[in-house]
Amino acid sequence: MRVHRSGTSLAGAALAALTLLLPLSLAGTADAADADARAAAAQKTPARGSAWMGMGVIAHDGQGGKPAGGVSLQAGQTEGVDVSSHNGNVDWATLWNSGVRWAYVKATEGTYYKNTYFTQQYNGSYNVGMIRGTYHFATPDTTSGATQADYFVNNGGGWSGDGKTLPGALDIEWNPYGATCYGKTQSGMVAWIQDFVNRYKYRTGRDPVIYTATSWWTQCTGNYGGFASTNPLWIARYATDVGTLPAGWAYYTMWQYTSSGPTVGDHNHFNGDYSRVQALANG
Repeated sequence: MRVHRSGTSLAGAALAALTLLLPLSLAGTADAADADARAAAAQKTPARGSAWMGMGVIAHDGQGGKPAGGVSLQAGQTEGVDVSSHNGNVDWATLWNSGVRWAYVKATEGTYYKNTYFTQQYNGSYNVGMIRGTYHFATPDTTSGATQADYFVNNGGGWSGDGKTLPGALDIEWNPYGATCYGKTQSGMVAWIQDFVNRYKYRTGRDPVIYTATSWWTQCTGNYGGFASTNPLWIARYATDVGTLPAGWAYYTMWQYTSSGPTVGDHNHFNGDYSRVQALANG
């Protein structure tokens, strides 16, 4: 009987030990799974500064076919491209020979990033004969609109009346780093944009172009129409037609219609012939 009780005690002790270890093991597994999930989420979030014009279009609005004529010049429209550091050194001669006549180059993002390929891209487009301008990728959750406008102007976003420089563009679209509307209410977003455009106009004498997509603009500004009378619209839509424009704008000035063009992915139509591009440059 004594031996039987001892065996029972040993079995009980082993079971108790296993019971104590099991939650620790499960907890360790859960912690590892949580760590893996956090790592996966971090990998999906791009590094600050790496955003480019239209990077959220396909994920949020999808893409369809290209407009008639593809990247060839349409009647009454003028072909252009937009580039950033993710394009690296751009073959401007090939683009010029394909009919591209204007370009926008990313200059800045927030108040923490300047395009590392800016000189090659901005000077290169000018040197082959293009009319070119620069754009700022907005991050309304980091600093005020006026502060970012100053950073933009101070780092390549200025304007001159040389007939070859387009007014700066505000790239305001889906947040690649977090909440779609950057944590702002619709009225708060409108106020931020107003702060930016007012400061840019004060610094340069020009009203900046606003680049956006109708769905983002509707969600994050409440489809506000108050900028249409002063700021040219650059609309993003990867489809055979431009679709519905944001409130207030009766027409677009530029249309980014694809991110899969030859030589450089992002191609655009200017809504007018070359003389209208020149007119925008001249103010």
